[in-house]
Amino acid sequence: MGSADTIPGVSGGTIALITGIYERLIHAISSIKFGFIKPLIKLDFAGFKEKLFEEIDFELFIPLVLGIGIAVLTLSKVIRYLLQNYTAYTFSFFLGLILASAYILYTKLDEINIKLIILTIIGIILSYIFVGLNPIAANHSLIVLFFSGMIAICAMILPGISGSFLLLLLGQYAYMLDSLNSLNFTEIIVFIAGAFIGILGFSKILNYLLENYESATMAFLIGIMIGTLRLPFNQITSNLTGSWLICLILAIIGVVLIVVLEKKLS
Repeated sequence: MGSADTIPGVSGGTIALITGIYERLIHAISSIKFGFIKPLIKLDFAGFKEKLFEEIDFELFIPLVLGIGIAVLTLSKVIRYLLQNYTAYTFSFFLGLILASAYILYTKLDEINIKLIILTIIGIILSYIFVGLNPIAANHSLIVLFFSGMIAICAMILPGISGSFLLLLLGQYAYMLDSLNSLNFTEIIVFIAGAFIGILGFSKILNYLLENYESATMAFLIGIMIGTLRLPFNQITSNLTGSWLICLILAIIGVVLIVVLEKKLS
């Protein structure tokens, strides 16, 4: 998920879906209600421990947060290099990942009916228009970074909507990559604080939708994934200086990787 979230156009939520942890992740985040703070204030450490382990799924969050953190810190330089020097080839691989993910998720729907098809088409249209928006010229003040974190994190847990692409639209993507690479802790902490607040609120909405309208929600999210293919396709066509065959091979590798990963994890 951390690797995906550093890439404009690829969603960490997509990776969570194909690896089978998505619904558990959303439920685990939405279940955090900070009830453990009250016994802590009263110095009731036994009650604090009980509430803490009752609310927080440590078996999920500890390895997940470690994995995301390590990937973001180590791969941000690699991703930046690939996007700058092999833009078309890199996005060809990402296109294959997204396309295969959308197909696999559609096969997992309980049934395919006209309602779900319409929701998928709506998702495609909305995300296609969204991806075509031009980046906003914004400053990099701490308050802007805070709200950018709030907005981007909502996308990061949505399959198909890239948090990195939202940062690109907000004019903060390159700046935050540079902040990570140079370890500017003030900017990083403010951004994370915004993301933390954003994900707690948004996860409750998503959890409600998945619990009550799972098939409809998934169909709409799949449509969003398909619509966002506009971004990698545009990047490929506008930056290709080499061979279309290599692009095709890399896209196929992306498809195969997702299919194999899904089979192994399922």
